[in-house]
Amino acid sequence: MRIAVTGGIGAGKSYVCHLLGQWGVRVYDCDAAAKRLMHTSEELQQDLQKLVGKDVYREGVLQKAVLAQFLLTSEANKQAVNDVVHPAVAKDFEASGYEWLESAILFDSHFDRRVRFDFIVCVTAPLEIRVNRVMNRDGISREKALEWIHRQLPQEEVVRQSHFEVVNDGQRPILPQLETLMNKLKSIQS
Repeated sequence: MRIAVTGGIGAGKSYVCHLLGQWGVRVYDCDAAAKRLMHTSEELQQDLQKLVGKDVYREGVLQKAVLAQFLLTSEANKQAVNDVVHPAVAKDFEASGYEWLESAILFDSHFDRRVRFDFIVCVTAPLEIRVNRVMNRDGISREKALEWIHRQLPQEEVVRQSHFEVVNDGQRPILPQLETLMNKLKSIQS
């Protein structure tokens, strides 16, 4: 069974995945994998050089400023990079042996179309909590945090496309929600 954990920036996906890890659930981190692959996969490096230009790597080292400049130039450039990176991440996930995957932009990036998931879990939190988490975590302004949040699909839409919601609002305990989730998954598998 393949399970994806998703949710917008600041919702607390990583925290929920950390809790799952304490229960022995190994969760594949798409963001970490993309960064790793951009540094280690010769095929991906060649594809990025064809797309962005030879300067995106110097002596095998990713030039983040060059990539960022390319990404920020247009939405089409951003999509073109995603169309190179996401298939590499999907292939890596499928070869990893992991059943669980964490992706902030599962639906935004259409990653859910690259890999078939049996079950999708959405982690949610109220907007103000998300804004404060992002501001504190990244040391950015409220305006910038809101800008990042509004670049992603609306939380309600992500919930609508998911099978299960974990509310991470600081009020409702998460562990009972995860116990309910795990029981639901066990009942599906049997």
